[in-house]
Amino acid sequence: MDHTEIRIKGKAVSIPSARIEGRNVLRSGGLLKIALPQDEELIEGETVRDPQSFISQLKASGLNADIFTFAQKLPDTAAKYSYHVEWDNLAVIPITTFSEWWDKRVESSVRRAVRKATKSGIDIKVSELDDEFVKGIVGINNETPTRQGRAFWHFQKSFDEVKQENSTYPGRNAFLGAYYEGQLIGFIRLIYADKVASTVQLLSMMKHYDKRPANALIAKAVELCEQQGMSYLMYCNYVYNDPDSSLTEFKRRNGFEQALVPRYYIPLTLKGKIALRLGLHRGAKSLIPRSLFKQLLKLRSRWYEHRAEAAQESA
Repeated sequence: MDHTEIRIKGKAVSIPSARIEGRNVLRSGGLLKIALPQDEELIEGETVRDPQSFISQLKASGLNADIFTFAQKLPDTAAKYSYHVEWDNLAVIPITTFSEWWDKRVESSVRRAVRKATKSGIDIKVSELDDEFVKGIVGINNETPTRQGRAFWHFQKSFDEVKQENSTYPGRNAFLGAYYEGQLIGFIRLIYADKVASTVQLLSMMKHYDKRPANALIAKAVELCEQQGMSYLMYCNYVYNDPDSSLTEFKRRNGFEQALVPRYYIPLTLKGKIALRLGLHRGAKSLIPRSLFKQLLKLRSRWYEHRAEAAQESA
């Protein structure tokens, strides 16, 4: 058993791992230990080619997990195996042509926003991850300590941290920058895996929100995906905890749709079998009623807003 350093909520953490058939498998959890392939959405080829062989090697690796989970990848949406299956929901734009996306997938409000970005002087272009671009990302990160009602993990990260985080998967990255009067005010990072371009980060300065750089960045990303022969532009999940969230609505308006892919959960121990039957593999959040959970999210948002206001007053 080895250890791999990953980032959880913006902080570097070393967690147990094992190398199985060229895949780095991570183990997380306390009482219930769950193993899964690292960055599985960014893996090229099938995540797990032969599950039976993979699981046998995992059990012998000393990782000591209770449950192993992995998901199929686009466009493979029909369940192929008889293990316990649940469904991951992904936000995707099927790529045909830019015109098809522009004319048929996005709302008219998005077309107006992209045109407004151009009229406002926003310039979207493919960029390199050089020192100047990294400095621009740092500037965007440090605009505000909170985003979308919670603490922003990238706030006050150093130049070296930002450069290191964005330098993974060399040769499969694409960066698009949104520039206003020569300043980087927004960017999108894509990572290519087979025929899928995954949106790893999409961020823009809040003070320039009125110029709609985020919409313009997505439009340019669709255009780039067509040029690169991608089949999908993916932007993480379509729905998170709240199906009525502003982020889900933003994705819907910009032409993303929900795609469901099977996720398998395979118990490796008796504890894993019991936990799977009780639904404990989904974590504590799943046990909270949705109505209560939405209220808790609102309280969290207010708390972070209060902290930000207090910090500004004391500055």
